Amino acid sequence: MSVVADVVRPNGAVRGVVVLAHGAGGNRDAAILRAYADALCARGLVVARIDMPYRQQRPKGPPSPSKAAADRDGIREACAQFRGESDGPLIVGGHSYGGRQASMLVAEDPGVADGLLLSSYPLHPPGKPERMRTEHLPDITVPTVIVHGSRDPFATTTELAGAIALFTAPVRVVEVTAPHDLKPDKTGVSGLAAKAVDTLFFDRKALQ
Repeated sequence: MSVVADVVRPNGAVRGVVVLAHGAGGNRDAAILRAYADALCARGLVVARIDMPYRQQRPKGPPSPSKAAADRDGIREACAQFRGESDGPLIVGGHSYGGRQASMLVAEDPGVADGLLLSSYPLHPPGKPERMRTEHLPDITVPTVIVHGSRDPFATTTELAGAIALFTAPVRVVEVTAPHDLKPDKTGVSGLAAKAVDTLFFDRKALQ
């Protein structure tokens, strides 16, 4: 399946690339992805917001667990397509389901990307903390930024802290007072996330 993406590019020098996938009920036009794209592009990053394969196949509805591997393949293909946009790092991730699939992809194949940006990672289904989605986290060996809403039913702050301890690479957490969708128009979360990405991957103190 081909890559379907909206891409924003900075006017000046390009320092890296970010590939972002949407949540289970959304698409590449999701407000949170657009907010991230604007903030990251302002810091010199090319940002591609992609539709995963299941969304290309139908405009509405949730993903099928049986086709999650195909969604990861779609993210992999997008990373390969946009890798050549910059000699800098390529960061992959996304919101909720998109971020989870990106994290599983990087755990399976660390060479796909140089880092992760996980937005509202769905640590477990709402109300079912016994069903933790953490098996692959110890296999993630690239630096990771996690953006978390303190009122997210998919993960409490305490639960997230426990999951972060499983990573084997640096993790930077951005937490805002918000539910799962992070309310980017009210919380300024996209700017905070972009700053965290800048700090973790570029360490440009002038931009702090």
